[in-house]
Amino acid sequence: MDVYADIVSGVLHTLQPKTTVINTVDMHTGGEPTRIVVQGYPALEGKTLLEKRVYAREQLDHLRQRLMREPRGHKEMYGAIIVPETEKTAAGEADVGVLFCHNEGYSTMCGHATIALGRFLIDTHDASVFPRRKQVPFDEAKGECKLRLHAPCGVVNVTVPSVREGESIRSDPDREVQFVSVRSFAAAVDLVVEVPEELQWPELGNTARHAVKVDLAYGGAFYVIVQEKELGFERVREGKVGLNRLDDATAVVRQLVGSRKELFSGHGLDEDLEDLYGVIVVDEGEGRAGLGGLDEGRLGVCFFADQQVDRSPTGSGVSARVALARAKGLLGEGERVRFESPLSARPGGEAGAFIGSGAGAERVRVEGRAFYTGACAFVVEDHFASSGFVL
Repeated sequence: MDVYADIVSGVLHTLQPKTTVINTVDMHTGGEPTRIVVQGYPALEGKTLLEKRVYAREQLDHLRQRLMREPRGHKEMYGAIIVPETEKTAAGEADVGVLFCHNEGYSTMCGHATIALGRFLIDTHDASVFPRRKQVPFDEAKGECKLRLHAPCGVVNVTVPSVREGESIRSDPDREVQFVSVRSFAAAVDLVVEVPEELQWPELGNTARHAVKVDLAYGGAFYVIVQEKELGFERVREGKVGLNRLDDATAVVRQLVGSRKELFSGHGLDEDLEDLYGVIVVDEGEGRAGLGGLDEGRLGVCFFADQQVDRSPTGSGVSARVALARAKGLLGEGERVRFESPLSARPGGEAGAFIGSGAGAERVRVEGRAFYTGACAFVVEDHFASSGFVL
């Protein structure tokens, strides 16, 4: 018996009844995983991508849990479900759609996954996965392909460095994928958040303050952006602060800001997009003109969804941070800034950094690299692990 072949083909006789093999391609961007679902996921009902997102959440969430959670995934896993047909593809405004998912549910935008998807969508030539692949233009002189990705927040323009190999075009992993965000903006600047005594963490208590000052910005998703010293911490870049301490503090900030629903409305967004997605802890250089440009590298530690820690510099978070810096007059049009995560800031981790810059008309350009890590065929043999679990 060739058990590998039997699992991949779904004919292993001990599999649970009605089990469908779900095939994925796994990638990472700056260390942050993207599990791209390419086959075996049911068709999504709904006329619009946001309606399909609701259907996935209400009818198919067991599949998200199966792929994201242990034992097939882990608490920090991230996924992308390719949606070939949306209202934007039907109107000729996009080439393909996507739903993003994580340990808690479904997000509205994801930059690191967009960078990974850019490479994959150029490399695949399977029409059942990407029906419009042949329509994606290749610029021979520039060595790049351009595609339009319909995310829940809107259409994101992606430029993928590419090379010709005979009659085929493939992505070039040695150059940065770029995407231009949806409209990105500062939603609130210098917002004072009162922290009740019972919710204060020790480091804030040591400052004798009872409030923190934060910013709120949107880059396809809403982020609180807060300097480390506001939370009572110092030298996060140097590894002097444990992630568990930042976890406690950011969870409180997220709870307090996220409950203020008025902050997220009135921006011309669909109601499904009016939620706080994450909290990004930054260093004091975030408040300086130019943000350090390409030399320093601005650190950000992002806690999102159910307090997942982003291994990458958070692409949609970079969009939000650039928009915020421009709103504060700290960054000019076209000025480029290197953004770091705790991983990319380590010696040897430079390839994990992102570059962010204004792209005009309230748009932000984000550049980064993604790499393949494997391909998987997921099945269900036992009921216990059918929907996965989290410890």
